Amino acid sequence: MAERPESQEICFIPDNNYVGFLEKHMPEAFSPGTIVDAEGHIVGEHGGILRFTIGQRRGLGIAAPHPLYVLEIRTLDHTVVVGENSSLYQARLRAKFLNWISQPLLDKPHELEAKIRYKHKETPSSVSPCKADCVTVDFQKPQRAITPGQSVVFYAGDVVVGGGIIDEVIP
Repeated sequence: MAERPESQEICFIPDNNYVGFLEKHMPEAFSPGTIVDAEGHIVGEHGGILRFTIGQRRGLGIAAPHPLYVLEIRTLDHTVVVGENSSLYQARLRAKFLNWISQPLLDKPHELEAKIRYKHKETPSSVSPCKADCVTVDFQKPQRAITPGQSVVFYAGDVVVGGGIIDEVIP
């Protein structure tokens, strides 16, 4: 067993057909919707928001004079917002559902490193409490494709301090 490569897939999905699994178990997520540009102009239609991820470029089904990327997914009205790659970079987020591991709850801002994706590098950040079970994270350098619903993890050197779920990207 130890010689087997680490699995990066969801083991209970037959044939790794994620879309088929989700269509069967969450048909409401495949309601059609519109694709709009950053100014709100309709540039296309889609067959379900679960077909998209923040930062995605391929498979949008839109002809444009320059590459377009998914900037935002609006779940309430099934709208996907697209724009230029440069618009994916943001420097601030709010996180909830916090779990502090090596320190008590934050009562004042702390200078920590934060990481928003498995393969991203930790980035120097200011992490500040905003209310109960909520922090704002201000990155020293803007991060690409901060995604609500994903995790943010906080480090002090090599020590995991805690983490939470990204609730909102703050422009």
